[in-house]
Amino acid sequence: MAFWSATLLFLAGLSGAAGVALSAYAAHAEGGANLTTAATFLLIHAAAVAGLCAGGATRRGILQAATLLMIGAILFSGDISLRTLNGTSPWRMAAPTGGVMLIVGWLWLALAAFAGRRANP
Repeated sequence: MAFWSATLLFLAGLSGAAGVALSAYAAHAEGGANLTTAATFLLIHAAAVAGLCAGGATRRGILQAATLLMIGAILFSGDISLRTLNGTSPWRMAAPTGGVMLIVGWLWLALAAFAGRRANP
């Protein structure tokens, strides 16, 4: 498995674990709705990235899409979680930037499906 695929798969595993832990915490915490949203985004995108990378994806467009999804999920969920739990955010635009990265990542994946394909005569 290529280094970047393995790195993304590692991050997906950590994000999935964080999503489960955050879900459990959200069930008992004040502001649980925001934490549930963050947990859901971590879990969904961890599964998506794991699926894209576990098969040993080597196509650049797919790995780029997976990278956008992973970074976007971390930024979005991390910012929402920190603001809910601590009332602070290290970067004010982290959640919106992460959300945009998620949208772009999904669109990038859609386009990557056809990138590098030869037309059949």
